[in-house]
Amino acid sequence: MNKVKIEISRCKGCGYCVDECPRKAISFTGIIGEKGYDTIKIDDDLCIACGSCYRVCPDRVFEILV
Repeated sequence: MNKVKIEISRCKGCGYCVDECPRKAISFTGIIGEKGYDTIKIDDDLCIACGSCYRVCPDRVFEILV
């Protein structure tokens, strides 16, 4: 079950979430999205839904579901 929902169309590939995640559950995919930015993914097995990504993201990409 997903703990965090991503609205990938809002992501600008800044990498703040990748750097901030304490479990290293967020990474770049290497796939360029429709706006021309590298997209991200979350490893649900590593994610603890701590909200670090939510707090640091300037573009409201994340929604914590737990």
